[in-house]
Amino acid sequence: MLHFLSRCCVLCFFCYYYVMNNEPYKKSLEDELKRVVAELKTVGNVNPKNPNDWEATVQGNIDQADESEIAEKIESFDENHMIVEQLEIRSNEIKRALGRIQDGSYGKCLVCGKIIEEKRLLANPAAETCVEHMQR
Repeated sequence: MLHFLSRCCVLCFFCYYYVMNNEPYKKSLEDELKRVVAELKTVGNVNPKNPNDWEATVQGNIDQADESEIAEKIESFDENHMIVEQLEIRSNEIKRALGRIQDGSYGKCLVCGKIIEEKRLLANPAAETCVEHMQR
């Protein structure tokens, strides 16, 4: 293991400690995933045909509403749909990060393979790339 780390950078001890000490990031990701799922439940439901997909919902019965209520419900659905899309993206990012923790690849840039900067992971524990390769 140390031989591998000695080839990755000059700060080998840092790399070893960093790659092996992912528990705080895992806890942070798990907590965030719980919050995201709780928020998703306020604006949508799990798609029964695909448990990895969420669908926006409308509050109340649209069949017995007058025209102004229908317009409000459509607007509410559109807002919920946009919220669901953003929360679903974040949920998937978190799940992928947790998968990388489990398989031992967490903290390594998916583009260049270098260790992702600690400041970046502290700001976004689900980050997949180093600062150099993050999408702008």
